[in-house]
Amino acid sequence: MRVWGVVVERFLHVRSVGRSYLLQGSLRRFTHLKEGGEALEENSGRGRGARVEGEENKRQMSTYYVSHGSPMLASEDTPARDFLKQFAALHVPERPKAILAISAHWDTNVPAVTAVSKNSTIHDFYGFPSELYQLQYPAPGMPELARRVKELLVNAGFQTVVEDKKRGLDHGAWVPLLLAYPDADIPVVQLSIQSCKDGAYHYKLGQALAPLKDEGFLVLGSGSATHNLRQFDFSATGIVPWAKEFDDWLYESLNNNRHEEVINWLTKAPHARKAHPSPDHFVPLLVALGAAGEKPTTERIHSSFQMGTFSMASFAFHGTGPK
Repeated sequence: MRVWGVVVERFLHVRSVGRSYLLQGSLRRFTHLKEGGEALEENSGRGRGARVEGEENKRQMSTYYVSHGSPMLASEDTPARDFLKQFAALHVPERPKAILAISAHWDTNVPAVTAVSKNSTIHDFYGFPSELYQLQYPAPGMPELARRVKELLVNAGFQTVVEDKKRGLDHGAWVPLLLAYPDADIPVVQLSIQSCKDGAYHYKLGQALAPLKDEGFLVLGSGSATHNLRQFDFSATGIVPWAKEFDDWLYESLNNNRHEEVINWLTKAPHARKAHPSPDHFVPLLVALGAAGEKPTTERIHSSFQMGTFSMASFAFHGTGPK
């Protein structure tokens, strides 16, 4: 077990659309834990994510779920940041035509998709170092992908899908993409979640999007494998037991194709409500899982912890054709 400690003094307030989470006091100790070399499980046989002349998008895309942590991920030296900086090179076999991001931080009553030609950068947080507010991720949008997403969802029975022609990218989307694709030259479209709906709903949402991986689009869910801002353990020198039990359950369930348990995570997972008082950081995983198609295999591509309770686990779902 290797332990990284860094002292941070600040007041943290992370906002999500329609709700806010408040962590009182200062973050006195930011502890990062990495287990047994699992922080980056590399697949050296994968390509470098670069465009190959005359060969682009010949292979089916996998779908992905990454844990984005706090906005400080953009600047802090952590195993999760190192992983995301290598994400495209090590885990994405082809340069995608565009990226569909499903972030925990855009929560609406019905599905909504951004339909802009150029993305603005939303700094949907405060109390952080001023440098974070200077960061921009001006990736182009792709209205035609937005229309394709709407078409797929409507055909799957989602009667109302909103095309948002003003919204940019929140930090759940632009922070991991800033690290993974720093040139911001790949179009990005964002799809909202509906935290008022259950796991089966979000899995079905993903299933509707399964054709996108065959069309050269990258589906990327962004949340956190565990996310309880009131349970950070600043004195932790190891992983807090309840967080480890949930994280182990998630990996074992995905790895053994127990997808029904993952879909029904609130009743099947140990410490479900403690790991996720709100489902918003978990359900992007279910969208990515559903979008992988029928009977996908799971690869854990990153595993690390912050402050004893905050799992930064990330997964690739290698699927088949659409169901």
